[in-house]
Amino acid sequence: MAVITRQLVKGNKIRLSGLGILQVLDRTARTARNPATGESVVVAASKKIAFRPAKELKTAV
Repeated sequence: MAVITRQLVKGNKIRLSGLGILQVLDRTARTARNPATGESVVVAASKKIAFRPAKELKTAV
């Protein structure tokens, strides 16, 4: 886990054979709406860890 975490912090993609790919994606800042009040709220930019499953995993499930 420590090796994977270090590589993701550096911005590298992690390819797990037969399982898929882990990578960090940047999310831009955006305006959202509070559904309870209808008030506009600014959502700050952030980073997200994305997983793309491999073809082998998709066909197995």
